[in-house]
Amino acid sequence: KSHELIKIRVLGDDRTARAGLIDAICTQLEAAAVQHIGKILVIFRPRPDDAPAPRTADTAAGKKNTGTLARRPRPRNAPRRTKRSFQSS
Repeated sequence: KSHELIKIRVLGDDRTARAGLIDAICTQLEAAAVQHIGKILVIFRPRPDDAPAPRTADTAAGKKNTGTLARRPRPRNAPRRTKRSFQSS
């Protein structure tokens, strides 16, 4: 219940029924209609202030978020690894 942008796929072919459906959904969820393209409806609902920040896959697995990946610097005398060096002949 903390999503801000919500995409909804509607299976009906009637355009007026989809317009009525997006209005009903927006009033039910206290949201605003963003766009209606074909059978995809996009609505916006602001996140509640007391909702926690969304969890990523790493934080959900208990891993520490280090920002960027740490890489060892290549020694100066080591040759560069090119695309061809990975290809086997």
